[in-house]
Amino acid sequence: MASILDEYEDSLYRSASVQQSRASVGIPHSGYVNARLEKETPIFNKQRIDFAPPEKINSLVVSSNQLCMSLGKDTLLRIDLGKPDEPNQVELGRKDEAKVYKMFLDHTGSHLLIALNTSECLYLNRSVQKVRALSRWKGHLIESVGWNKFLGSETNTGPILVGTAQGQIYEAEISVSEGSLFSTNPDQYFRQVYTLEEESGPAPVCCLEIERGIEGKFFIIATTQKRLFQFVGKVPEGTEQQGFSSIFAMHADHLPSFREFPASFGFSEIAFYTPKLRSNPRSFAWMMGNGVLYGTLDYSRPDSILSDERVWVYPSDIDITVNKPISIVLTQFHFLLLLPDRVKAVCTLNGQVVFQDLFLEKFGLLTRMIKDPTVQQIWIHTEKVVFRYHVQRESRDVWKMYMNMNKFDLAKEYCKDRPECLDIVLAKEAEHCFQNKRYLDSAKCYALTQNYFEEIALKFIEAKQEEALMEFLIKKLSNLKPSEKTQTTLLTTWLTELYLNWLGILEGDPSQRNLYLDTREKFRTFLSSPKNKDCLFNNRASIYELLASHGDTEHMVYFAVIMQDYERVVAHHCQHDEYDEALNVLSRHRDEKLFYKFSPVLIQHIPKKVVDAWISMGSRLDARNLIPALVNYSQSASTQQINEAIRYMEFCVYQLEETQQAIHNYLLSLYALCRPDSLLSYLEQAGTNPNRIHYDLKYALRLCAEHGHNHACVHIYKVMELYEEAVDLALQVDVDLAKSCADLPEDDEELRKKLWLKIARHVVQEEKDVKKAMACLSSCALLKIEDVLPFFPDFVTIDHFKEAICNSLEDYNKHIEELKREMEEATQSAKRIREDIQEMRNKYGSVEPQEKCAACDFPLLNRPFYLFLCGHMFHYDCLLQAVFPNLPAYKQAKLEDLQKKLAATSQPSKSHHRPKDADTVSLGKGQQSREQIKADIDDIVAAECVYCGELMIRSIDKPFIDPQKYEEEMQSWL
Repeated sequence: MASILDEYEDSLYRSASVQQSRASVGIPHSGYVNARLEKETPIFNKQRIDFAPPEKINSLVVSSNQLCMSLGKDTLLRIDLGKPDEPNQVELGRKDEAKVYKMFLDHTGSHLLIALNTSECLYLNRSVQKVRALSRWKGHLIESVGWNKFLGSETNTGPILVGTAQGQIYEAEISVSEGSLFSTNPDQYFRQVYTLEEESGPAPVCCLEIERGIEGKFFIIATTQKRLFQFVGKVPEGTEQQGFSSIFAMHADHLPSFREFPASFGFSEIAFYTPKLRSNPRSFAWMMGNGVLYGTLDYSRPDSILSDERVWVYPSDIDITVNKPISIVLTQFHFLLLLPDRVKAVCTLNGQVVFQDLFLEKFGLLTRMIKDPTVQQIWIHTEKVVFRYHVQRESRDVWKMYMNMNKFDLAKEYCKDRPECLDIVLAKEAEHCFQNKRYLDSAKCYALTQNYFEEIALKFIEAKQEEALMEFLIKKLSNLKPSEKTQTTLLTTWLTELYLNWLGILEGDPSQRNLYLDTREKFRTFLSSPKNKDCLFNNRASIYELLASHGDTEHMVYFAVIMQDYERVVAHHCQHDEYDEALNVLSRHRDEKLFYKFSPVLIQHIPKKVVDAWISMGSRLDARNLIPALVNYSQSASTQQINEAIRYMEFCVYQLEETQQAIHNYLLSLYALCRPDSLLSYLEQAGTNPNRIHYDLKYALRLCAEHGHNHACVHIYKVMELYEEAVDLALQVDVDLAKSCADLPEDDEELRKKLWLKIARHVVQEEKDVKKAMACLSSCALLKIEDVLPFFPDFVTIDHFKEAICNSLEDYNKHIEELKREMEEATQSAKRIREDIQEMRNKYGSVEPQEKCAACDFPLLNRPFYLFLCGHMFHYDCLLQAVFPNLPAYKQAKLEDLQKKLAATSQPSKSHHRPKDADTVSLGKGQQSREQIKADIDDIVAAECVYCGELMIRSIDKPFIDPQKYEEEMQSWL
């Protein structure tokens, strides 16, 4: 086992050479470099706004990228942060000593409420420049406003809640009319709905918040200096515009649920965290005298949405009697406390201060801190300066806090994109599970870490937790890359060994039967895993050795099936006399080579099933490769068992239509051996055309002769066209069979006569049957009585063949008469032909002097011409010009040769000293030759009329204009 660990570690080092080159950096147990190459920016990044106010800043509010600040006594500055270079200044228009007490801006940045210290309230809409007084609000010092985020719009606030310094909660609505800049009264109504009290009586309403949960349920949170109230109720559907009076009316007779804390520093403030725009807040933080009450908001609870509450006391350096907190802002994992000279950020997970920012005295005392809920930016201002905080990657260290709290799932969630941190969390979780003896969970986590492999493996080995070790190896194997083949091989082999050991232990314990079955199923799943398939296949020899060393033949067969090593599976079944199982494997996987290899063994024990399997394979099997198995089987088997071999051979011949000679020869030998009746039908079905016969004729003849199948031999002789041998052998079997053979050579009358004479001799000499001999004469027209007479013995009287002799003489007479008639007909035909020839010689035609050539249209009688029976007349040269191009090449050559010879005979002799008699003889011979040449030319040129003969028919598809002269002809028409 230790050697496997060493090999695995060596291969791991080789595959991680890049990491080894960084030895100077230092690698912890996790395998990741625990160093930050770049300086990380702080979570809360402060930026001073480049703005120098002309007067001191009294109040500042921000929402939806809209910033409003009160400057001095009578100035209001509005800035669209999307266009910071275009500020808008509005004058309040107050002549008295009134000062801005507080400002409230709704979630859309459209509605601004300005509370004055003279218990008056002003209103300014984003789309207008003039501030309007709210007359109905006069006489109330406004402390808080609960905006309606569900019905509010840019021109109408919808029903809102207003908290005063006297503890009253009013419901109001402000609307901008469409007809003019403002209506007479922008405040639609202002009515009291509730009064908040503490032990000493009414208390200022420090904060108001309106939220809507599921099923139309509304939650209203209101705070005083010591108490946090919750009002819960449903507003009837369709009556939301009527406000929240019905919710407060439910608590008219009894106090609503509230949380109270004893300490107080004169005010309180509540902050909410909303994860994204237009969603409900998910958590809250209430700053009060005893500390900060932090919790989540659960909208599914019936009476209170506050959940998971805890109180984080203020840090030790905060003395609420000297430097009490001024404002609070809540982010996802922190709440920020504003002190007169600094800002502290406290983690909501552990209550520790994670950030502190001290402001210089030159900036003055910090006045207020507020967060823009839409863009998650935090604003802080003094009387002279404005600062802005950007929250960047707030969750970067949250994983560590969750890990220390043993909340590993949450820790992994917040570091899933940081593998070095995730590895630390997994290692911590694995160690935690190991210490709590949750070994399987520990193994799963360890497998995902980069901790040293051998260290973890030895840890489980020392704890004697083989099951956990196997789980660790399985997970580690699943995480390996395809390129890490050495590690994959080592883990696969080790897991196989562990599985076999574990199965061997469990198999011997009947009480662990269920566990054994589960482990066996896991082992088989491991062997059949597609990811491990290549590795197992490449190392199958080692796996076979392991399985054999444990004597686990069941899994050896299972593994062989997975590896598609069916040869080993079939061999195993055959060794254990499980022939049916072996054949099932062959039939299921249909491997031709395995059929060829194991058929000789299987057919000895289950012949019928084997032949059925062969037949089911159809043409995929080559029957020639199965003949050796059948030969061995047929030599040692009975006739009944040979029938199985015949059945398969017949399937190949008749169903698959095999044409291989070896198959037909073997089937022929089986027929000759066991089925003589089927032999002749097979031969007859094969036909008599030697080119279409697939068996060997000579082999078939020898085979049939050895087994004495004469009838079959006769058929083979006929196919081989050895008719004499066929007749000789047929006469030993049946005369009628011999007669059928004798008629086969239809084109060779001499041979037919010879064969019939053999039959007649056999009938006369062997059977001594004169009547049957006479019947032979009637069966073959070639035989005459005189051919048969020599075969009869001398003692035979003429009475037996008198009738035959008479019939023969009559036939001779008929033949002579027929010859005479044919001679007379021939004489008459010759006479008529001679008369026709004489008539043609005397036929003539008349030509008028004005007749013209049909080709050139010139007078006909000027030159030699031809006159055809159809009436067309041509000059000799015109006819020659029309006929010559259409003659075959050989006739064109012959015509040219004849013309040359004709020209040669017309030349006068150059000799002047020849005797007169010699000249006369020469002229006679020349004159005959000239006439013959002219006749030959006439046969070629004037064989038919050029206009009425076949020449005109053959030229019907020729164009009127020669294609070669087409362009020239076309140009002549232009």
